[in-house]
Amino acid sequence: MNRHIALLPACIWLASANLGGVQATELVYAPVNPSFGGNPLNGTWLLNNAQAQNDKKDPDALSRSSFPRPSALDRFSDQLQSRLLSQFLSEVGNGNTGSLTTDDFIVEIVDDSGSLSIQITDRLTGEISEIQVNGLNLNN
Repeated sequence: MNRHIALLPACIWLASANLGGVQATELVYAPVNPSFGGNPLNGTWLLNNAQAQNDKKDPDALSRSSFPRPSALDRFSDQLQSRLLSQFLSEVGNGNTGSLTTDDFIVEIVDDSGSLSIQITDRLTGEISEIQVNGLNLNN
C-alpha cells in the first residue's frame, strides 16, 4: 500500500501538467430542421426520410382503383355531348337561338335584339344559372 501512496503525488502532478494545455471552447447548437432555424435545404431530405420510415396507411384515403373507370359508351356520350354543345354555342354567333337538353342539364339561348341570355338548368337539382350579355350585334 505504501507504494500506491507514493505514486499519488506523481499522478496529481502529471494530471495537472496535461490539463494546462487544454482549452475550453463554447458549445454552439446548430439546428438541422428548417422549422427550427436550420438550413432550408435540409427540408426535402428530412421529409423524404420521414416518409420512407412511415409504414402507416390512412384508412380513409381513397385509392385510385376505387374510382370506377368510365365505359367506352360513357366516354363516347360525353364527347358527343361536348361536340353538340360546342356546335350549339357557335351557332349563336350566326344569330341562331334555341335550346339543348342533355341528361345533366338544359341550355336555353335567347337573342333579344342585341341582348344575349343563356339559361342553364341543372336537371338533377333544378338549380338555374343565367348569363346575360348586353350590347351584342349577332346578326353581323
